[in-house]
Order: sequence, then C-alpha cells, then structure tokens
Amino acid sequence: MIPTTYPDASEIARLTARMLLEIGAVNFNTDEPYTLASGLPSPSYIDCRKLISYPRIRSTLMDFLTITVMRNAGFEAFDNIAGGETAGIPFAALVAERMALPMTYVRKKPKGYGRNARIEGDMSEGQRVLLVEDLTTDGGSKLSFVDAIRETGATCGHTAVIFYYDIFPETKKTLGDHGVELHHLCTWWDVLAEAKAQGSFAESTLNEVEKFLKSPRKWQEARKG
Repeated sequence: MIPTTYPDASEIARLTARMLLEIGAVNFNTDEPYTLASGLPSPSYIDCRKLISYPRIRSTLMDFLTITVMRNAGFEAFDNIAGGETAGIPFAALVAERMALPMTYVRKKPKGYGRNARIEGDMSEGQRVLLVEDLTTDGGSKLSFVDAIRETGATCGHTAVIFYYDIFPETKKTLGDHGVELHHLCTWWDVLAEAKAQGSFAESTLNEVEKFLKSPRKWQEARKG
C-alpha cells in the first residue's frame, strides 16, 4: 500500500534516529575507533542492515522512505526501483512493493559468467529508475550503480537512502555533478541529537563523536596509523 500522509521531515529524522538507536544499529567507540572501508578510523559506525530483522521498525522506515521520495521527487516520477548490491536490495524490494513498481538490482561488477550482467531483473530503455541503498557516506559508491543503470538506456536522477552521513561537504556536489539528487531519512546529526536526548552514551563519548562529525578529516588524520 502506498503511504499518503506521514510526519514532516524533521520528525521523520528524529524517529528514524530513535529507531536506529533502539535496535543497536548505532555504534560509538572513541577508545577503539572503527576502521572504515577507506581504511581510516572513525568513532562512529552505523549498521542499517540490522533493520531487516525488525519488522515493525523496518515497515515504518520503508513507509517513511517511500513518502519522502514521493514528496520530493513526485508521485509518478519513477518506473523502476533498483537496489544496489547487497545492502540496498531488501530496501529496494520493500519500496517497490509500496510504490507498486517493478524491482531490479545492480551488481557491483559483472558476475563473470552467463549473461555477465550487472542489472538483474527487467530494466528497459527510457525507464525512470530510483536507486535505493541503505546509506551514503561521500556519495562516490553510488556513481558506478547509476552508470550501470544508464547503460541500459534507462535514466537515473535520484537515489534514496535511510542514512546519510552529512559530514563530508563534497557528497551532494559529487552526486549533483553526476545528475543525481539525494533523498534521505536521517543523518549523524539527527542521531547525535537523539543520543544526547536519551543519554544513550556517556557524555564524554558523545563529545568526542561530535568533534569527529564537525571535522572528520582532521580527526582521522590525527589518528592514522
């Protein structure tokens, strides 16, 4: 069923942050920072994959994501919903179900046998495709998925994620220069605000996380190696 009325963006952001905290998807550790895919350290880590195991929260957030996209991009703006391998696949399926649209998924690279395809499912020339993922950091990983979609002759001018880091200033420019608009539910700033309101972590931990969020590159450079 297509949702038609939900809270405004600020309340959606707060509730999303609350849900992520409730299921333990938010991880803060300033004593032993996490290592990101880039190899750089971070005192914060988000695991949106956990959402698939919590049906009530999963359903609510997919309603939120659907209505956010429809409010921002239009109610008849898409013909196909594509998930990015692998984390985006379940969320794309859930959004496609709500919007009553076909669902496809995009491989990170050709599978190396058979059709050697990157697109699984039916995607055709001229279709307007929404790329769905769990999160975005600096936006760079989305570009390969978008290019694979466009190689079919379809268009892809929008990507929707549950979580957007919102700490790297180049993200929206990276996507925008590629002709892609970003839609999201919440950011690290929303999570930090809700964590402070709940007292979910020690004050000293939240203070250090805030230092990282305000100047991530500087924080990482000081702790490399």
